[in-house]
Amino acid sequence: MSLRILWVKMGGLWPPTSGGRLRSFHIVSELARHHRVTLLTTHGPSDDPDELRAQLQGCARIDSLPYGIPKSGSAQFAVTLLRSWMSTQPVDVFKFRLPALSREVRQLVKGGAVDVCVADFLSATPNVPFDSPVPAVFFAHNVEHQIWKRLAERARRPWERMFLDHEWRKLRRYEAQVCARAVLTAAVSDADRSLLAADAPGAAVRTIPTGVDTAYFAPDGMREAPNEIVFTGSMDWYPNEDAVQHFADAILPRIRREVPDASFTVVGRNPTRRLRATLAGKNIRVTGTVDDVRPYIAGAAVFAVPLGIGGGTRLKIFEALAMGKAVLSSTIGAEGLPLVPGEHFVRADEPEEFASAVVSLLRDPNRRRRLGAAGRQLVEERFSWQEVARRFADLCTEAVTAGHRTPGPQ
Repeated sequence: MSLRILWVKMGGLWPPTSGGRLRSFHIVSELARHHRVTLLTTHGPSDDPDELRAQLQGCARIDSLPYGIPKSGSAQFAVTLLRSWMSTQPVDVFKFRLPALSREVRQLVKGGAVDVCVADFLSATPNVPFDSPVPAVFFAHNVEHQIWKRLAERARRPWERMFLDHEWRKLRRYEAQVCARAVLTAAVSDADRSLLAADAPGAAVRTIPTGVDTAYFAPDGMREAPNEIVFTGSMDWYPNEDAVQHFADAILPRIRREVPDASFTVVGRNPTRRLRATLAGKNIRVTGTVDDVRPYIAGAAVFAVPLGIGGGTRLKIFEALAMGKAVLSSTIGAEGLPLVPGEHFVRADEPEEFASAVVSLLRDPNRRRRLGAAGRQLVEERFSWQEVARRFADLCTEAVTAGHRTPGPQ
């Protein structure tokens, strides 16, 4: 069954510099091979809508509107925050309201031009009508309120903790409303599905697994640098910054007591000046934006994911596994991925435990190879983007068959 799919995504898709963008880009690209896909999105100064159109030539239509998301600490964000307090929408949703995009979405939906509308991330939902005859699918890359809850638990300043505590509770209510009113919700892991379904009894929540481009991310025979540890991820996402800072402060010194020449490289866009300065003082390499993360992954002996905050699933782990690398992750880092600790990766949480596991892997190349081979086999067999997109198309077909539910949040 060929579908007319309207895909709504705030914040653009190109360049694919984050896990969420990668996931959406590959699914849209694969869907456009077999279905008529209309993509409505936005772009900021660092996005490239023209290249996005070139990369997604299979789409029937791509419209990208310029929009600068209010940044924390700016006057625009302060106004947005005050306005959000007078609404049912948390600030992390309210700041993505864009009337011009909303009008275009409603025009397409009311005109009968589409069979199903996909709200990509919670940020898209203020601009998607849940009260129309066209069924709406909510694509939940994360359980957003869980991320904010974990931020609140780690906040040090009382006023910061109070604000975050208020916002995560508001996010949970809004998230539950969206799940209840969407015809279907797509979660990226069984763990996320259970959390979303628990807060929205009766909601139809399905699991769509994370995928990886197994042809692009593949072992290339590059020789590992001795005692090299690498972390990849968008450094303008706070959970990644927090993970790197934690590794630098609490884990790396323990590693270097055992392996003095252990090196650590942080690969990812937009690290703050403060983070660069802090890590430079600890003899840690910070690359910033790179054209290709693969040489950094291939050259590392250990791929580390010491996340203490997060939600959804980490594409970075699948990318490393696809390249046959030994992955060491915290419980939260590997959360939601169908991996067996000790078989596909090594799991460790406390600083002493994490450091000991890194040292053990650095000293055992045979174990690293076994872990990498098992991880590569897993993603090859089960998690190609073609398979993920096929499952997403099945979910859209189910939504069209099911019809619409109740009016959604406005």
